[in-house]
Amino acid sequence: MSDYIIETYDLTKKYGSQTSVSHLNIHVRKGRIYGLLGRNGAGKTTAMRMLLGLTAPTSGEVKIFGRPFLENQKKILPRIGCLIESPGFYPNLTGTENLKIFAALRGLKNPDYIKNALELVNLPYRDKKLFSQYSLGMKQRLAIALAVMHNPELLILDEPINGLDPIGIAEMRGFIRELCDTGGKTILISSHILSEISLLADDVGIIDHGKLLEEESLKELEAKNTKFIHFCVSDARKAAQIIAMAFQSRNIRFADANNLYLYDTALPVAKINCTLVEAGIDVQEARLCEDTLEDYFRKITGGEGIA
Repeated sequence: MSDYIIETYDLTKKYGSQTSVSHLNIHVRKGRIYGLLGRNGAGKTTAMRMLLGLTAPTSGEVKIFGRPFLENQKKILPRIGCLIESPGFYPNLTGTENLKIFAALRGLKNPDYIKNALELVNLPYRDKKLFSQYSLGMKQRLAIALAVMHNPELLILDEPINGLDPIGIAEMRGFIRELCDTGGKTILISSHILSEISLLADDVGIIDHGKLLEEESLKELEAKNTKFIHFCVSDARKAAQIIAMAFQSRNIRFADANNLYLYDTALPVAKINCTLVEAGIDVQEARLCEDTLEDYFRKITGGEGIA
């Protein structure tokens, strides 16, 4: 049996000639938090809507809990909690009253479902405050309470920290992490905020212009924060050959005619400089650099990076 709770196979959505999601293949493992990371407009929400049957894919397939979604929606959907955009809460009712309506629609008769969900997100049970008087953070927490009220196995949360202040973001992060670590839930969360995904997710999928560029564990991505020595020289290809022969190093890459990256950072930079100069290579610059996780995202998306 597959260890994946969600699998997609070439999932694609087109609107006329525009492709919103292109041949998406994601793999969400049981009991982990998967962060779908991408800039606004990258296709995250469209992908999540297809996972839930809210938007029909143009082509491709979705499997959830090891079963094809389209043929098993009635059995699969009750096992999922979701937050896609803002739920339609009644502004003139309290949080508890709103959840009672949704509980009745779902056939949940035990009031403990509502009480437990509110306690989980630190909202009071049977409070007098109306939803219209809630802060944005309280509204987001009520939306999470609605998503978990029926104790689902899988949570799909689209930008749950969007618009929150730093305290609200930290609280939301704590709720989500606890749901996974203590509650044993599998969670797919989307965000355009790199720093939050790096603090929260176990696995990361990077999406840009509807395409999945990378899918790895966070540890694997963090390992790509690489230290290297950057040489700016008159002839990068010749310099690479000289370093390889003189210092027995093959861990070298040249980006273009003048820029060379040496990943053996323990080698003596001063001695390398002298060797290159003696061989007739002009060295304009030699400095130790380190790619950050943000640098890596910027590099593979080919843009200005993610916040």
